[in-house]
Amino acid sequence: MEILTHIRNIPIRRNFVENLPYHPFLVPLSKRQRKARILSEVLFWQQVRGKIFHNIDFDRQRIIGNYIVDFYVKTLGLIVEIDGTSHDDKEE
Repeated sequence: MEILTHIRNIPIRRNFVENLPYHPFLVPLSKRQRKARILSEVLFWQQVRGKIFHNIDFDRQRIIGNYIVDFYVKTLGLIVEIDGTSHDDKEE
């Protein structure tokens, strides 16, 4: 696998799924969530936007299937969820 970057001398390898499912009916909600400016998400975004975190490209409020994830890194297949209370009653 291709090495994308190193974090503390640990190689970070490319790992992603091509063509993730996408439901366009979630686009308006995704845009509203992006503008909501939740403090914890804003602080995280300031640290990772524009590839400033180890040259890794993060997407904000990415639609995957029937869900909108807070942050997504396509090249790593990585999802980052920040706002914990919205997930308290969900087990998956």
